Amino acid sequence: MRGKFIVIVLDGFGVGQMPDVPEVRPSDLGANTCVHIFESVPDLALPNLARLGLANVIGREFEGLRFSSSATWGKGALAHQGADTFYGHQEIMGTKPPVPLTEPIQPVVDQIAKALREEGFSVRIHVMASGLRFVIVNEACTVADNVECDPGQAFNVTAALDDMDFETELEVGRIVRGIAKTPRVITFGGRGVHLENLLAAVEEHDGFVGINAPASGVYNDDYHCIHMGYGVDEKVQAPYLLGSHGVGVHLLGKVADVCANHFGESESIVDTRTVLERTLELVREPGSGFICANVQETDLMGHRENATGYAEKLRVADEIIGRIAGALGTKDVLVVQADHGNDPTIGHPHHTREYVPLLVCHASAPAGNIGVRATLSDVGATVCDYFGVPAPQSGTSFLSLIER
Repeated sequence: MRGKFIVIVLDGFGVGQMPDVPEVRPSDLGANTCVHIFESVPDLALPNLARLGLANVIGREFEGLRFSSSATWGKGALAHQGADTFYGHQEIMGTKPPVPLTEPIQPVVDQIAKALREEGFSVRIHVMASGLRFVIVNEACTVADNVECDPGQAFNVTAALDDMDFETELEVGRIVRGIAKTPRVITFGGRGVHLENLLAAVEEHDGFVGINAPASGVYNDDYHCIHMGYGVDEKVQAPYLLGSHGVGVHLLGKVADVCANHFGESESIVDTRTVLERTLELVREPGSGFICANVQETDLMGHRENATGYAEKLRVADEIIGRIAGALGTKDVLVVQADHGNDPTIGHPHHTREYVPLLVCHASAPAGNIGVRATLSDVGATVCDYFGVPAPQSGTSFLSLIER
């Protein structure tokens, strides 16, 4: 009988630029989210992540982050193009990431507006002083570029949910998805905001225009989100493979928004303390199963270029991760990792293409380095191996390295 396999994703917590950055993302040169946060916030202490081997991963100590002689640790390389939360999580779950298409919203603004009008929506096109345009629907929702991920990767459908219910917004999203060639259409919103808040958060970047989601306030109250992607087959991913073989699956936080979970339970949670306390509750429950939790607020602080705020979210995460590690049974496995980087000091508000930490906590795991894994899918492959179900589409299990 197996125990629980828990994966905690500290969203945007990279540990140094990938080797291809000079060629493919020169704006990320020198990125190291972890190191730069410690340099920016010298009194930061993360004793539990230190115990799990974080200093070992970055190859450097700080006053609040010391090397660990007992840790089992490694690094994960990004196999997906760019540095993307959606594809990062698909990769973690075992998908071999497709090469995405890129497209700004400008060429299809009129087509989107026409399609929405034909379905009975009230539509107007908002024109910026620069001439860039985006769509406003029912005076409560915008359809525009995503200005936080890599340019051209997604269209955002952003709604004030006090003025448009989420089911109506999903109808808008489905219509946009039928037109867009981008890898994702992200349909999301929150309460306590209105159209004027969305418009106050409009940003333009090199021919792209959209709503800065954290600045708009949509994350703050009753946040809802559905990612509508392409090129992802849930049947080759860990949650489907586990669930179809009777293994319980629980997704928490942003991973619940971006990954399919046909057989299990998903809870969309933004607040760091809430998502990790919920994870701890599930770890303490009897039985076995797979739990994956995403800590989104670290990534949001990276987008805001706020190293101090990022450090505070890490403090909260570190304290509860320590309690989660302490609650593990002898058969349980905990992996703490990331999906990409988001260096708040790099000089831009976007994700950074970095290696991610792989910190393993398991009663029988020998201390030492499990190496640089070629893809984040190695985690999904290890989860499947642990529960004895078929392997996902991509990845190589490292279970033999962490079980004596």
